[in-house]
Amino acid sequence: MMNRRTFFKGVSAAVVISACGKLVNAVAPRHFDSKTIYRFAVGSDWHYGEPKTPYDQYFQDLQSAFNQYQQQYPCEFFVLNGDVIHNDPALLLPAAAKLKQLHPKLLVTRGNHDMVTPAAWENAWGMPLNHDVVIGNQVILLGDTADEKGKYLCPDISWFTRKLDQYKNASNIFIFLHITPVKWTDNGLDCTEFHALIKKYPNIRAVFNGHDHDQDGVKMLENTNIPFLFDGHIGGSWGVGYHGFRVVELKEDGSLLSFIMNPLKRQNERVFPKV
Repeated sequence: MMNRRTFFKGVSAAVVISACGKLVNAVAPRHFDSKTIYRFAVGSDWHYGEPKTPYDQYFQDLQSAFNQYQQQYPCEFFVLNGDVIHNDPALLLPAAAKLKQLHPKLLVTRGNHDMVTPAAWENAWGMPLNHDVVIGNQVILLGDTADEKGKYLCPDISWFTRKLDQYKNASNIFIFLHITPVKWTDNGLDCTEFHALIKKYPNIRAVFNGHDHDQDGVKMLENTNIPFLFDGHIGGSWGVGYHGFRVVELKEDGSLLSFIMNPLKRQNERVFPKV
């Protein structure tokens, strides 16, 4: 089996991204060998129930690939970052029953195709639409970015203001939003209040977005060291030409290493140094 140093020799696209978003140099071997102290995974856009798609097979493929990864590299939690189902509210409970088999600590956000009421969402998952959780001393903020009719919404500024202030002394905050809150893509929103808010908190380490099935890279918010990470899609009828998920590793030195599993092949490594 290829070890990390051997793998590194073949990596040319992996880069360190500085606070201003510039590509500054290649990943050093120490980033692969440095001790991982915390690891989690995120995927998005299952679209369970979408007509003319093998949505059950999509989940089986994800479960098989993630289980293989999880056995060797245990993850603290898995986030399904929106669009669990495809429009029909009756699909939510059967989809939730399947998805909860994926990881003992499963977290979710509502997407524009998850057209259910706040009460139905909380009934299915046991958590509200805007939800904060601390797992192993790391703060996870899960924000709602759509309503039950599928309308795109910017993150709830009042809720995020309270939570970011509450956790201002935390070492690391990770934010999960289905809709991209920056107008980088055709399907994103220009949420300027949210941009201004998160710029005030240097302990925000990353924002994760779903929704844009054709995006599996990284974008940097202007004048910040905050990466916005995309993960393609695990289901649905369009997007990047594979179904996979993203992994994030917090290293002993405070840096983050993130990559895509496609779904068994590792690709697109990026390192984000602790600033």
